[in-house]
Amino acid sequence: MFGFFKKKLDPAARTVLTEPSEPTPSVPDMASLHQTSSTVSTTGDSPATPPRQENASSQHVHFAAETGQPGFQTDDMNPHEQSWAARIKRGLQRTREQLGQQLGHLFSSGGKIDEALYEELETILLTSDVGISACNTLLESLRLRVKQQHLTEAGQMRAALRDALLELLIPLEAPLNVSTHTPFVIMLAGVNGAGKTTTIGKLAHYYQQQGKTVLLAAGDTFRAAAKEQLVAWGERNGVSVVTQEHGDAAAVIHDAYSAARARGIDILLADTAGRLPTQLHLMEELRKVKRVIQKLEPQAPHEVLLVLDANTGQNAVTQVTAFDDALGVTGLVLTKLDGTAKGGVIAAIAKSRPRPIRFIGVGEQMNDLRPFVAAEFVNALFEEPAA
Repeated sequence: MFGFFKKKLDPAARTVLTEPSEPTPSVPDMASLHQTSSTVSTTGDSPATPPRQENASSQHVHFAAETGQPGFQTDDMNPHEQSWAARIKRGLQRTREQLGQQLGHLFSSGGKIDEALYEELETILLTSDVGISACNTLLESLRLRVKQQHLTEAGQMRAALRDALLELLIPLEAPLNVSTHTPFVIMLAGVNGAGKTTTIGKLAHYYQQQGKTVLLAAGDTFRAAAKEQLVAWGERNGVSVVTQEHGDAAAVIHDAYSAARARGIDILLADTAGRLPTQLHLMEELRKVKRVIQKLEPQAPHEVLLVLDANTGQNAVTQVTAFDDALGVTGLVLTKLDGTAKGGVIAAIAKSRPRPIRFIGVGEQMNDLRPFVAAEFVNALFEEPAA
């Protein structure tokens, strides 16, 4: 074991650096993962085999030894596959059906622009989880555009509303710059089930595709099998994972930072346990993790990413407020947009608690997590429905 692991915050803990093993020809399912998980974090000698990705067959997976590239490749990387713009349209289908198609019906009614039209538009926006504050902002902006552009017909409002929404969301478009520090420490937080661990696996893949080296820290020491799940993602991506026996999150991430610095790793992705904002002792643990990192590097963590499940709708705004107050959130990841009609919550965040949306997830494939681009998002929502 490396020398920098000898000093630990918890003397009873033992740090384990799990290296990716040689690839296997098949991809076992989650049942196989659970059968082997007990040996993964305790010994570091038997890395878990990666979980099967839903809706993906094993022939779509090629490991590093087979491709000569870090991690693995999926059919998303096929140049003949749909573009990201096409995938985001597909991923936002439910939100588009809720918002876009109702707007399409409203704007194609052939009526005049009057107060009744504005009231109906307000109802559509609110039922799409845009939120009251963002809804009022959009309507005010729309009224101004209607006046300035001398619009009179309902059909003319479609482009004006699109422009108003884009204007609201553009400030949230801020790609994350990870070149400012080495290692660049990204700490991920969020409520239970938001998708933090899966997001870490996808982020590791995303940055590897950019030629970055990545190390994972298994800082979720509460959830059963969380450590094994992260080790499996590390195996899948061909990256190492730092875990501990009987350690707490701060100790794990402390040792992971030391490992990343000693190895010259570009990016450290630090997982933490899911928690509700009302669990004050767990929120305090997050602050402890941050303080421990700052003892090693005063400017770290360089990014505090809050992972949000888009299915929570307006509750996402509450989560942003609570975690921001506790940690100082610097960026957001909005996951599971493909499984919800509540994608309008992005507008609510933009108005109520604006924080940069670094990434959005619109599918289960590895390449379905990408940086947020406001124009792509708005275009996907306002795509004309198929005839």
